[in-house]
Amino acid sequence: MMHKGLNKEEVRKQLIAHGYNELPSEAPKHILRIAFEVMKEPMFLLLIGCGVLYILLGDYQEGIILLSTILIIIFITFYQYQKTEKALESLKKLSSPRALVIREGLETRIAGREVVPDDILILNEGDRIPADGVVIDSTHLTVDESMLTGESVAVNKSVQQNKNNSNGLVFSGTLVVQGKAFVKVTATGLNSQFGIIGKSLQQIQQDETRMQKEMKVLIRNLFIIGIVISVGVVAAFYYTRGHFIQSLLNGLASSMAILPEEFPVVLTIFLALGAWRLSKKNVLTRNPTAIETLGSATVLCTDKTGTITQNQMSVAAIHTQGEDILRADFIGKENKISEILLNAHRASQQDTIDPMEKAITSSSLSFNKNAEKYTLLLKEFPLSKSLFAMTRVLKNDTDRTYVVACKGAPEAVLKLCRVNEQESQQYLSVVQKFAAEGYRVLAVAYAYLDSDVIPERQEDFDFTFQGLIGFEDPIRPEVPQAILESKDAGIKIIMITGDYPATARSIATQIGMSTENEIMTGDQLKKLSDEELREKISGINIFARIVPEQKLRIVQALKANGEIVAMTGDGVNDAPALKAAHIGIAMGNKGTDVAREASSLVLLDDNFSSIVSAIRLGRRIYDNLQKAMSYIIAIHIPIIGLTLLPAFFPALPILLMPLHIVIMELIIDPSCSIAFEYEQEEKNIMQRLPRDPNDQFFGGKKIFYSFLQGLLLLAMTISVYFLSLDEGHSDKEVRAITFTSLIIGNVFLILSNLSKTRSFMAVLSEKNPALWTIIILAAILLFLIISVPFLQQTFSFEFPGYQHFVPSLIGASSVLILLESIKFIHNYRNRRP
Repeated sequence: MMHKGLNKEEVRKQLIAHGYNELPSEAPKHILRIAFEVMKEPMFLLLIGCGVLYILLGDYQEGIILLSTILIIIFITFYQYQKTEKALESLKKLSSPRALVIREGLETRIAGREVVPDDILILNEGDRIPADGVVIDSTHLTVDESMLTGESVAVNKSVQQNKNNSNGLVFSGTLVVQGKAFVKVTATGLNSQFGIIGKSLQQIQQDETRMQKEMKVLIRNLFIIGIVISVGVVAAFYYTRGHFIQSLLNGLASSMAILPEEFPVVLTIFLALGAWRLSKKNVLTRNPTAIETLGSATVLCTDKTGTITQNQMSVAAIHTQGEDILRADFIGKENKISEILLNAHRASQQDTIDPMEKAITSSSLSFNKNAEKYTLLLKEFPLSKSLFAMTRVLKNDTDRTYVVACKGAPEAVLKLCRVNEQESQQYLSVVQKFAAEGYRVLAVAYAYLDSDVIPERQEDFDFTFQGLIGFEDPIRPEVPQAILESKDAGIKIIMITGDYPATARSIATQIGMSTENEIMTGDQLKKLSDEELREKISGINIFARIVPEQKLRIVQALKANGEIVAMTGDGVNDAPALKAAHIGIAMGNKGTDVAREASSLVLLDDNFSSIVSAIRLGRRIYDNLQKAMSYIIAIHIPIIGLTLLPAFFPALPILLMPLHIVIMELIIDPSCSIAFEYEQEEKNIMQRLPRDPNDQFFGGKKIFYSFLQGLLLLAMTISVYFLSLDEGHSDKEVRAITFTSLIIGNVFLILSNLSKTRSFMAVLSEKNPALWTIIILAAILLFLIISVPFLQQTFSFEFPGYQHFVPSLIGASSVLILLESIKFIHNYRNRRP
């Protein structure tokens, strides 16, 4: 195999998708990598620095305790990373290319990584081949091997006649662009051609999202501010109090208070667990940016078949010999319908996965009890872009006669049969009548041959038009509700189908879409310029008789009008539109691997309502992430203030020491990464308009409100601090009372920030086990610190008596009431009519 012009990046992506980065020796490396990530955490390094300084100062007890807390920090961070890794691992397994194999005589669809040597693969157009193999049967098989060889021209494949015939071999990672084949697997995984090339590829490299880039800038700026303030604290402490080591210790405490080390951890966890939660809704996330963009989608372009409908076709009506025969009348009219069903069956592929061909086969077998005489396939003319009809030439080995069966779009078959204009209009009026009932319609024709000389084109057969078959595909029962939710959420639904306008209108009426607007057909779209399409598209919500290539123009026109477009697709020709859309959504069951690779999301159940569920969950993830980030900034304000206050006012006792900040972080870390991530959606989440994609994730208004919350908590804590001083408490008692105010205020800040639309009482009454765990542990920890003598000494506290903690509780409650009042007023003013 020559690897000329090898596209290494594409090979890398395919190897990762096929699971070739999972080598046996990776498990210990995986654990070491997580451990290394933990050790890079700023809090980890600061804790070591503070612990060492305490020991240098001779305070061995506090130094050892501080260093011991490193184990707790490691455990929490390791748990977070491990949970994230597990979520990513489960997603990677879901995203593995699928394979259709024959095992024990049954067709089974499995993950590509589960294919083993000697499996029999069934390849169809659009499949990404999951393993190397030998072609044992094929029909017009053409494979794109450019990813492996660099050659742009697709290669025709056929049954291998001898070992030197490379055209009888197919290779893992290459793409079926046309035809069908049965392949016996010879090599998989690292033993395939792809695996041999990529043994050195071990890591998944993901592009940074816009949110991650914005967060990097924010963290960088805060980091710079933190360094400047920390240096200033060291200088201020040394200038006012002397003792450089003690000043350095306070500077490190300031760094621990200022640096928002939670940001990158929270962002990683939310995106990974968000993608995992989406997978539980039958939506696979292939691109993290989709989670950000979901909340901004203004237009959802969807297929009809299999997405809005159940993709369970059945023959509902037949027009033959000048008569319309409905399903209820099939019994008793077998003589009229059996022949058209038989020829439609002859024109269909055997062992097909196409739902219409399955329906034809089932009905034909029901009304044709005799064994099929024509069993030997001589030639098949597949469906093409220029002719929407397929023809199969079959031979009867017994009497050596030949039959030609054809089925396809009514217009195409009528043209093949050379039916005159008047008769064509009569048939097309029947097509319109069937379409108005919501049926998909195929036409059937047949011909006979006197010899085995087969024409080169379908147009050269002497066809006889036999009739029309109408197929019913019922809508999914959950779709009307999903359509209603989309309207409430400000999302425009556009149905794009290859069916007739009457069929599309009938289905649209059933699911609750507006049918008052104009329906644009593919022929009409073809005649419009891009500018004309942009002007017209805002008033159109149904496109009919559309070919896949036209979807790209629809997407581009919508994007040019400023819409944020989500587009569904399943075929090879849908890939450009999926790639062009802001959110490409591929079908997981009926979709090709090419469509999956071009998309951001994959519907594992091909269900329209799953898309709406994904939008709902995407909004929840985005909301909760914003709330977590807002809380992180807010809670750091009082910590910073209480750390800096003694630096500039030497007469005041030091309030927060490194160990106090560690206890705060033990509450903050799980709160922002677990409690906020677990929190349920806002109550109006699908009654608000899509988010403006140009809005910053964490803009000026949000930062201002976070600072305001933090300043309120700081003001309360300082008020309690000075009140305690005024009451004549000792420095250690003041420190205990002030610290208690901060802990209670922190818990109340969490309660207020968990929801933008619900009160803290509603939050407490809802299921969030992580929240209750944090509250209970914080209460127990606080009680032990202020009441157990050993811990009092360790934290430099003295117990002032329980009654002296009343101001702490009153002050924290005042902040909670004020924040809840602001929330109520904001929601009242911004309520949607």
